[in-house]
Amino acid sequence: ELLRQLMERQALRRVDEGDLSEDQEERIGLTLMLLDDRMTELRDRYGLRPEDLNLDLGPLGPLLPRE
Repeated sequence: ELLRQLMERQALRRVDEGDLSEDQEERIGLTLMLLDDRMTELRDRYGLRPEDLNLDLGPLGPLLPRE
């Protein structure tokens, strides 16, 4: 989940900066949607909730930002 979120943020940054062609933007958007669907499938298969993927790293805090 952490990697998915990092990839999504990087893609959005590149879109905002205009670094991508329209075709690249469309492919990235589709890829991110498919990845999100797959993450949902995996969570459902193993009975996990999104918050279950946010590991507590002790004094460092949670792995993912809390929403």
